[in-house]
Amino acid sequence: MSADAIYIHSRESGTGGGDTPNPQSADTCLTLGSLFDGSGGFPLGGLLAGITPLWASEIEPFPIRVTTKRLPGVKHLGDINSIRGDEIEPVDIITFGSPCTDMSVAGKRAGLGGQQSCLFYQAIRIVEEMRCATDGKYPRFIVWENVPGAFSSNKGEDFKAVLEAVCSVKDESISIPGPPKGKWANAGTVVGDGFSLAWRVLDAQ
Repeated sequence: MSADAIYIHSRESGTGGGDTPNPQSADTCLTLGSLFDGSGGFPLGGLLAGITPLWASEIEPFPIRVTTKRLPGVKHLGDINSIRGDEIEPVDIITFGSPCTDMSVAGKRAGLGGQQSCLFYQAIRIVEEMRCATDGKYPRFIVWENVPGAFSSNKGEDFKAVLEAVCSVKDESISIPGPPKGKWANAGTVVGDGFSLAWRVLDAQ
């Protein structure tokens, strides 16, 4: 089994074109919400980087017990299908490692439309609802994690759909071209009007 993982990071450009504030600064402390939280990997990473995790969504009992004990200050919101982004506490960063079951090369490869992997769109919905409720202020960053099989799922069309869905949070008219030579690179970027997106395959071990 591959130990690699794809990470997509999308950020909104700061006003005036300035650099993103240092998250370590006391007056710019970032906050984080974690969807498909598992055992709290993103909240833990956030804490180590000086970011404050506020809430998480997970349905499996054991991971919830782990994070409840290890991260007692994080509020558990339950099933992602029942969460509304305009009703939860706004955060600077929303992370989500949506189910890889249908895109993994180890599975049946039903793709992004499969019963599990389609939950990716629930995360996008929550992001859009929160931004609508906060006049586009939150979240400022989103981070998606998944398996490299997403690159080849449905002949590359699923990863293209992921990029378009993420970009559509800021620009619904954007169209992402297919990969050069029919294969997605292990790293890439999309730069739009007022936002940017980057992806990269990293060793997840």
